[in-house]
Amino acid sequence: MAAVCLLVSRSGRHLQRYNNTGGRQVVGCIPYRYKEEDMSNELEVLLVSSQKGEAFMFPKGGWEIDESLEEAASRESIEEAGVIGTVGNQLGQWNFISKRHGIYYEGHMFPLFVNQQLDIWPEQNLRKRIWVCIYIHSSSYTLLLFIYI
Repeated sequence: MAAVCLLVSRSGRHLQRYNNTGGRQVVGCIPYRYKEEDMSNELEVLLVSSQKGEAFMFPKGGWEIDESLEEAASRESIEEAGVIGTVGNQLGQWNFISKRHGIYYEGHMFPLFVNQQLDIWPEQNLRKRIWVCIYIHSSSYTLLLFIYI
């Protein structure tokens, strides 16, 4: 039986949160799982294509006034990537300049341990998704992250 989500993607900006400079507040997640082929500790992360299909990225979108940061991260992972999982502690916050509006937006990022991948999800006709292996090497001085596609 196919895993299906009956959610429709939210659209519009009427529930959007904004920071004190007028920039949108966005929330994203890094969906991850342990590699399925073996019982190793190898991790995979899920990337989704942009709506225009020009680049791959982690799911992210607007934080709305009727939800917590964690709820927004979970919603974005369902809408854009078609995955359901457990949202972890916030990884961090960053500011970036909007390409379209030229003002600073505020972003929040969370890990999402994936426990279900949906066969049908809200933005499946707009986006592609790809699981990629990652290799993490840490030492007392550096943390390197390699993504293999």
